[in-house]
Amino acid sequence: MEGGAYGAGKAGGAFDPQTFIRQPHTILRMVSWVFSIVVFGCIVNEGYVNRSNEEEEHCIFNRNRSACTYGVSVGVLAFLTCLAYLALDIHFPQISSVKDRKKTVLSDIGVSAAWAFFWFVGFCFLANQWQASKLEDNPLNEGADAARAAITFSFFSIFTWAGQAVLAFQRYRLGSDSALFSQDYMDPSQDQGPPYPPYASNDDLDPSAGYQQPPTDAFEAGTQGYQSQDY
Repeated sequence: MEGGAYGAGKAGGAFDPQTFIRQPHTILRMVSWVFSIVVFGCIVNEGYVNRSNEEEEHCIFNRNRSACTYGVSVGVLAFLTCLAYLALDIHFPQISSVKDRKKTVLSDIGVSAAWAFFWFVGFCFLANQWQASKLEDNPLNEGADAARAAITFSFFSIFTWAGQAVLAFQRYRLGSDSALFSQDYMDPSQDQGPPYPPYASNDDLDPSAGYQQPPTDAFEAGTQGYQSQDY
């Protein structure tokens, strides 16, 4: 397999942690991983409050439990997705098949774009519910900083995941050019003709250029002279 297919060298190379960490898509994955922790951590720890006369806790985002559930779910799943693709990035240079690399990069494009959309929906949902929250539901303003942090880092996550999709698309374009070159390449030895000319039949030979059969009369005269000898 040619080197440099889909942004990685030939399979079997040694893993370099410093080079891996410095890669732009690795940095964005780690940043997205941290942002997801902040979002679901803030909601889980301080996203539920209750009034002084109530025992049951309600979601800080307008007492809408769906808002808290969505924020926690997206945060946890994004956290796991980042870990999965970080592990896949480590294993990516060891993939020897160009087709498998192509599938991996295409999945990266789709997943990153999907998560950018999910974070956009989460940001709009949480911001809308936070604006609609009533002061009497949380008179002490408990968890306000955590709610604002969850909204802010949901907004930042849109761009980190969109950036991952863009970088994956660039890797796909780079890899497709390399794969196209490998498909068009032909062994120069296949352009040469056969080392020996094809065998020609007797019908194709020119009698004037090759062996000619001796005259029949001379052959018969020699035979008769040989038979007339007396021993």
